[in-house]
Amino acid sequence: MKAVSILASAGLTTLVRGHGYLTIPSSRTRLGSESGIDTCPECTILEPVTAWPDLDSAAIGRSGPCGYNARVSVDYNKPGADWGTETVATYTPGQVIDVQWCVDHNGDHGGMFTYRICQDQDLVDKFLDPNYLPTDAEKQAAEDCFEAGLLPCTDVDGQNCGYNPDCQSGQACYRNDWFTCNGFDNGDQTKCKGVDNAALNSCFTTIAGGYTVSKKIKIPEYVSNHTLLSFKWNSFQTPQVYLSCADIAIVDNNSGGSTPTSTATASKTSTTTAAACTSTAGAVSLSISESVVTTYGQTIKMVGSISALGSWDVSKAPALSAASYTASNPLWTTTLSLAAGTSFEYKFVKVASDGTVVAWESDPNRSFTVPSACAAASASTVSATWR
Repeated sequence: MKAVSILASAGLTTLVRGHGYLTIPSSRTRLGSESGIDTCPECTILEPVTAWPDLDSAAIGRSGPCGYNARVSVDYNKPGADWGTETVATYTPGQVIDVQWCVDHNGDHGGMFTYRICQDQDLVDKFLDPNYLPTDAEKQAAEDCFEAGLLPCTDVDGQNCGYNPDCQSGQACYRNDWFTCNGFDNGDQTKCKGVDNAALNSCFTTIAGGYTVSKKIKIPEYVSNHTLLSFKWNSFQTPQVYLSCADIAIVDNNSGGSTPTSTATASKTSTTTAAACTSTAGAVSLSISESVVTTYGQTIKMVGSISALGSWDVSKAPALSAASYTASNPLWTTTLSLAAGTSFEYKFVKVASDGTVVAWESDPNRSFTVPSACAAASASTVSATWR
């Protein structure tokens, strides 16, 4: 891939394979892919632009804060039939949440990335109207607002917020409020893949399979029934920026309004599993069930993007119980206690008695956001079936 930068000026769109997009919370790009409209969600690219070392200098043009995918002619700055008209997750002011994006194996160009929230609701509303496409000037104004609403890495206590090893002191990229990928040449944990060091295909891309890139952000002290969380990745190796956004709500539990909920956003071809909920000190108890036929000695595990699910390491993932399994109802179950508001992706995996993986469920990954209140969880009681 190092040869890519040499070819940049000779038609980047056709020569460069990339790339990445926001997956948790579910971005409009992800929903476009899961609906079958976007055949390359990782290809929502702004290029050629000055992406490095000045992280804020690139004019975004028609890409806007939500991204334009020229490969499929989809402008995610305007709501479509499958994205943008409803929120995918609800948070509270000051809440620390898990966020994640997916980088393609064949297009990991390194660099730095960030998450932003624009607090100008009148401006954001232009991106929530399914009957209106914001102008390029409005897209740039929104981008400026999102840049002003950057959610710093340093806002989360205990989070490692280092400086990118490909950036030198004195350069514009030498900052730790953005999140950094590992050095472009850094042994076995290079570039953005090195953030999670996740297994290939831990997230979905159509080009060469993807790796998850996980961090935490702190929601600002701001309230909106419908706003946008924008993700931005500036590439180190190539003159490219990647933009995507997710529709979220930020609701104050103490404002006297209705209790906020987090919506589990799953693939339209899969079913998300959750069941009865009890809440103490911010923890939510989720009853998980998976209907799948197994042979003697096999176990079902639930592996996913958070540490409680093994961080995509099957050997560390929790096993489900076959206590309720019968020939007529092959049900595997478990109960997990997770922090309210936690978002994650996951799959069920068949494992042999010696720990060998027999089979993974098919793509795409399932996803879930832990409800912020028990009332929400009880409304999310469904069962999953192996696919």
